[in-house]
Amino acid sequence: MSDSQTEPSQRLQELRRTVAYHNQRYHQLDDPEISDAEFDSLERELKRLEETQPDSPPEPSTASVVGAAPSKLFQPVEHSQPMMSLDNATSRDDLEAWAQRLGRHVVSDLTTVCELKMDGLAVSLLYEQGELVRAATRGDGRFGEDVTANALTVSNIPTRLTGQNIPVRLEVRGEIYMPLASFEALNRLQAQTGERLFANPRNAAAGSLRQKDSSVTASRQLSFVAYQLAATQPERDFHTHWDAISYLADLGLPTNDHSSRTKGLDEIYDYCLKWQTNRHLNNFEIDGVVVKVDRLDHQADLGSTSKAPRWAIAYKFPPETQTTLLKRIMVSIGRSGKATPFAILKPVSVSGSMIKMATLHNEDQVREKDVRPGDTVIVRKAGDVIPEVVGPVLSLRPENTLVWSFPSHCPECGSDLVRLPNQSDTFCLNSACPKQQEQRIAHFVSRDAMNIEQLGERTIATLLREGLIRDSGDLYFIDFDRLLALRGFQRASVEKLSEAISESKGRPLPNLLIALGIPHLGKAGSQLLARTMGDIDRIVEASVDTLAAIDGIGPIIAQSVHDFFADPHNRDLIERLRTAKVNLVGPASSTTPQTLLGKSLVITGTLSQFTRESAIEAVVERGGKSPGSVSKRTTALVVGEAPGAAKIKKAQSLGIPVIDEAAFGALLETGRLEDE
Repeated sequence: MSDSQTEPSQRLQELRRTVAYHNQRYHQLDDPEISDAEFDSLERELKRLEETQPDSPPEPSTASVVGAAPSKLFQPVEHSQPMMSLDNATSRDDLEAWAQRLGRHVVSDLTTVCELKMDGLAVSLLYEQGELVRAATRGDGRFGEDVTANALTVSNIPTRLTGQNIPVRLEVRGEIYMPLASFEALNRLQAQTGERLFANPRNAAAGSLRQKDSSVTASRQLSFVAYQLAATQPERDFHTHWDAISYLADLGLPTNDHSSRTKGLDEIYDYCLKWQTNRHLNNFEIDGVVVKVDRLDHQADLGSTSKAPRWAIAYKFPPETQTTLLKRIMVSIGRSGKATPFAILKPVSVSGSMIKMATLHNEDQVREKDVRPGDTVIVRKAGDVIPEVVGPVLSLRPENTLVWSFPSHCPECGSDLVRLPNQSDTFCLNSACPKQQEQRIAHFVSRDAMNIEQLGERTIATLLREGLIRDSGDLYFIDFDRLLALRGFQRASVEKLSEAISESKGRPLPNLLIALGIPHLGKAGSQLLARTMGDIDRIVEASVDTLAAIDGIGPIIAQSVHDFFADPHNRDLIERLRTAKVNLVGPASSTTPQTLLGKSLVITGTLSQFTRESAIEAVVERGGKSPGSVSKRTTALVVGEAPGAAKIKKAQSLGIPVIDEAAFGALLETGRLEDE
């Protein structure tokens, strides 16, 4: 295969991993590492590559994923209709392209509704007989987290609806956010108590809503704004989104006072520019404007992709910038040994956050931007978390500044730093580097891996420094009596740590594969390996060809897995985990008849005998596929209660059978539709 063929394929694999990783950092961990603009750029590149790669896997792709899986701290909630994301626009041209895609609905007097895009956390509120009975986060779009107790502490969320025509059942969606005054007060308190400051109001709001103790949430002074009527029983016949939002306001739900009905592209763009200029006038952060087709029948006709409605788009404001002093450039070492330069800055407020450091990515970026210690630099941050140094203000550069050179030795262990051929990154190749060890262990205990919550980086560093552990395998042989003798470790916390480590031994094999940090192997690949191979020993001994033959693995991941287990140190780690009685066995191979081989079933609505996850699992166990949206490849659409109208309409337009739950059960058993 030629390089021109290989490179796009490798980039596609890399992008899928990267997009999935940063999606989780933002939606699940409330701790993003890159800006919204950088993530949007990666996602757009991924979509372009998937469209051009004929061997791209079937939907849903990484680029179509909404949010991230709900946390295990809260009970899961299945949304009656998916809570979707929005496609983005950053220019008038993007808005025009969106208008063109609306097709026959684009007329000169097309009415839209423009709303301020609040920078917070999307939630769904459910009212029954006028009483608030449930609040849930968006989660991954299909399953969210039950945060009812915490939502009840948000002062402007009504616990009981008021006004006329209160429905028997109402679901409303909106945004929980932290007003700027509350954010500033919270960070002052954090500073006084020596706690970590929140980077911005969005992270503060998300972290505050997802507290185990609802009294903590109550102290954070959050607010709510409604932006969508999701469902009512009995159903009300609204003609427009504007009327539906007005109805919510009549029921006592807070809505945005700055929303506006607009006609035509000029009015839409004028509204966007107005609020781009005046974005800081309110006591809350906004990062753009949401534009929605007003007529609900047009919305239904336009439908949705697997990720976003076609009838709405988010106009994102451009990144904000500030200038500040670059005091010095340092290098951090990650778990793979990657050496990343970063700037130490004179603290500066950007988009409501106090910035002290900014990434410089790699040696080439530093050289191309020509930033030097002592420079006044431009820092950009689009309402995001980790900012970027754009470049120097050359007119303010002091005389005799020195060009910064990448260090030749690791700042942590003193080993040579090496830039590998044809790569922009530099690495410390000493696998015993203490910083690499610390970061590898931090990854091993992270939520998607072995999920040992009590082991933070500070504790890990102490364990390494005191010689209680050398690597991840030693976690299961810690001398807790020695740990108790150390300053700062109390018996109760040590007992909790011991229990958490012991509990982690039973984690499923896919979690262990993630924890090992095998290059290129992500969550989906780990699940495939565990299910297909059955146990760690078969994976360790498998040839590259055997691994690559697994559907969804491919040659790059196969080679990486093979190389990882060819290393004697990694084999030794597996043996120590075996001695510690860590689970090394995957889910049992399915003995279920493969009745659905070659078939693709889409599921919409709520089934009585299956959760959505168990229905999808039932299809996959029988050799079938269950993507998130209807296409020409769909065998049948399975419809439960409160189904997605757009999915049904599309299935009907394509002549795809629409079946109920009884027919679905028969199909699982026989592999045949009733009329076949």
